[in-house]
Amino acid sequence: MKSFFKYLLASILGFFIASFLCFLILMGIIGAMVSSSDKLVEVKDNSILYINLNKEIVDRASNNPFSGLDYMSLQPKSTIGLNDILKAIGNAKDDSKIKGIFMEVDAVNAGAATVNEIRNALIDFKQSGKFIISYNDVYSQKAYFLASVADKIYLNPEGAVDWIGLRAEVMYYKNILAKLGIEPQIIRHGKFKSAVEPYMLDKMSSENREQISTFIGSIWNHWVSEISKSRNIPVSELNRFANEMMIRNGKTTLENKLVDSLIYKDQVIDILKNKLNISDKKDIPSVSLDDYAKLPTPLKGKGLSKNKIAVIYASGEINMGNATDGAIGSNGISRVIREARRDSSIKAIVLRVNSPGGSALASEVIWREMVLARQVKPVIVSMGDVAASGGYYISAPADKIYASPETLTGSLGVIMQGVNYAGLAEKYGVEFVTIKSGEFKDIMSPSREMTEEEKN
Repeated sequence: MKSFFKYLLASILGFFIASFLCFLILMGIIGAMVSSSDKLVEVKDNSILYINLNKEIVDRASNNPFSGLDYMSLQPKSTIGLNDILKAIGNAKDDSKIKGIFMEVDAVNAGAATVNEIRNALIDFKQSGKFIISYNDVYSQKAYFLASVADKIYLNPEGAVDWIGLRAEVMYYKNILAKLGIEPQIIRHGKFKSAVEPYMLDKMSSENREQISTFIGSIWNHWVSEISKSRNIPVSELNRFANEMMIRNGKTTLENKLVDSLIYKDQVIDILKNKLNISDKKDIPSVSLDDYAKLPTPLKGKGLSKNKIAVIYASGEINMGNATDGAIGSNGISRVIREARRDSSIKAIVLRVNSPGGSALASEVIWREMVLARQVKPVIVSMGDVAASGGYYISAPADKIYASPETLTGSLGVIMQGVNYAGLAEKYGVEFVTIKSGEFKDIMSPSREMTEEEKN
């Protein structure tokens, strides 16, 4: 018995020691993350701003070190805020120490509207007379759309530009669910409300085909139009390159003028040195976009005004209650809008919406606060990649709504869905027994089909 208690106490002690050590390691990692994020770089004279966009781009990156933390690897999710990207490019335009931008972007982990905003910032940067040079081994279509603003686009001799157009693919599950004895129970208002189509149809509806084709077509048309202006290539030719899959390798990319030269990165570095009048033996002074974005924006004019504008971010699915990572909580966003409405020093509210929608009730709660805010001060909505369904509903009360050409927006209807497992249960001998106090208490129950009265 003594031996048992000895091992028990040893195990408990070992558990607490291990937990304490894990806690210390976690705090050390977080401390290192915080301290590294606080370090500000010094920008040297004759520098370039280096942009590679190798992180997921969100509207605004969180300053919370626990936000997006992978608790298995203890590594934070690698993100960068669009607001930081735009601020950095804008500041670099007026920074006498920054002579140009070197882009090395092979892919962009962001929506089309976000990419368009970054591209517009690069176009504005060029108004300063400073150069932009782009190089990569391979360009995705989004990356090439960004790179097309550059003064020169260089490509690895064995590389290529992915230029074949856009596509959307939807899987439909109705037939396989029927074979399994599973019946989706769906109440839908609006023929274009397509989120539930894969469960209720065995092929794409004409309405959904129309809206997907229109959306993809609008993005593609905008891309080829803007690239045509930047590269002086006719739109018809850019479409032909994609439709006939003419851009197969570096040679065809150069022949069709999508790039300016096929060279290696070390040769691009030599070109940059020459533009900056730097000798071959010296390194190019550079600062990364991430580090440059941490620097404060220089004040212009007489300094900060006492009057303020509140910028509120509404990103993710709309849910009731408090916000979680990647989602909008009706409680939190409503409270922030209400506080901005009551603060007399805040003269206007800008709501940045990047949401596919979500809970109708949560959207209603936020909508009400937007209505009240508009009665007191100007309310402006800026839409990101998507502001659909509830995302559009919370935007509707604003005085003005601004969107990108690539923003997916609109209000198409509402849905309610459940699943009837009665057929599957019957196949495998499972019985449901329901005891209820009211006639409709088991509405949307997985044990039976909904009645016509319940559907209406």
